[in-house]
Amino acid sequence: MTKPPLWLSAAQALELMQVRPQTLYASVSRGRIRAKPDAADPRRSLYHRDDVQRTAARTRGRRSSEAVASEAIQWGEPVLTSAVSTVADGRLWYRGQDACLLAEHATLEEVAGLLWESAPPRFACTASTRVHSTKQATPLQAGLLALAGRAAIDPPSRGRSRAVLQAEAAEVIGTLADALLGPSPSAVLPLHARLAAAWRRPKAADALRRALVLMADHELNASTFAARVTASTGASMAACLLSGLSTLTGPLHGGAAAAVQALVRSAAASGGDAAVREWLAHDRALAAFGHPLYPQGDARSAALLAGIELPPVFADLRATGERLLGEAVNIDFALAALAAVHKLPPDAPLTLFALARAVGWTAHVLEQQATGQLIRPRARYTGPALTR
Repeated sequence: MTKPPLWLSAAQALELMQVRPQTLYASVSRGRIRAKPDAADPRRSLYHRDDVQRTAARTRGRRSSEAVASEAIQWGEPVLTSAVSTVADGRLWYRGQDACLLAEHATLEEVAGLLWESAPPRFACTASTRVHSTKQATPLQAGLLALAGRAAIDPPSRGRSRAVLQAEAAEVIGTLADALLGPSPSAVLPLHARLAAAWRRPKAADALRRALVLMADHELNASTFAARVTASTGASMAACLLSGLSTLTGPLHGGAAAAVQALVRSAAASGGDAAVREWLAHDRALAAFGHPLYPQGDARSAALLAGIELPPVFADLRATGERLLGEAVNIDFALAALAAVHKLPPDAPLTLFALARAVGWTAHVLEQQATGQLIRPRARYTGPALTR
């Protein structure tokens, strides 16, 4: 049987799903089905075959409850309730407010106040909670060591008031900032200004502010889920953020910007078209393009790139990738571009990601603590037959 094309017309998608057009459009708006403009007729849309088939199977009830649960943790149906943030209608929302609009004026501290439902915190650790790292450590190593050091001694979060946990979280994020950037002589600075000072790039301050706000939270991503699982056990705030940071370092998550930087180096050496084709020929994922929750393009990327004049190599790569893949650039591309434009350290994208997302992790930890529930899913056993 011949497999249908990767992108389907509305008629083909509706035939597979056996639903009304409104149902198809609702699935797109909820991020369940990716869509893109039809190159032959921009007024029409095309729909991703795999998403359509998965949604069709769900609608017809052909899968067991085990299969539904298994798929739910792979870009599937929501598995936890949360009031912190969501992606809907192609936009990112923080407690009902458009994150891209907030990025036009807000600081990370103000967004933390919104997500934590508190006054804007000050991210500074006290002398008694400061963790000293070795001089040989990279910023990432120092950050992991600092959080691990606190996780070993800080009290559990379970049974403590929300206000106490909020204050502790601000100190823990201050500890992380000290580890990643070095101790600051002026802890009263907003974090974006502190980053600009640490990297000696004062002109980048506003772009850094915008990036921090856009990355503060992203509903139930991998690192946030890890932080919530840790929080559900009652572990300390530092342990929860350590779980989030450890997960963030993976190349499929916060480390994706490094893959974008490698692709940019290839494009600089051989041109955007040759670089993209070579990566595709070797079946290497292009981390710079597409996002399952934004079928029409990553709104965060557009908001960040609006204030950046792309260097020629980035502009060429963007045009080539969008033409060959049919996907818009994402936040990882935008972070790599930001770092290149302002000549930031190579690890700047991950540092920005970690400091910003720590705010979101905290919001989810507070929310999880309020439920008092342990997150403990079951495994579907596929090992050797059981012997009795």
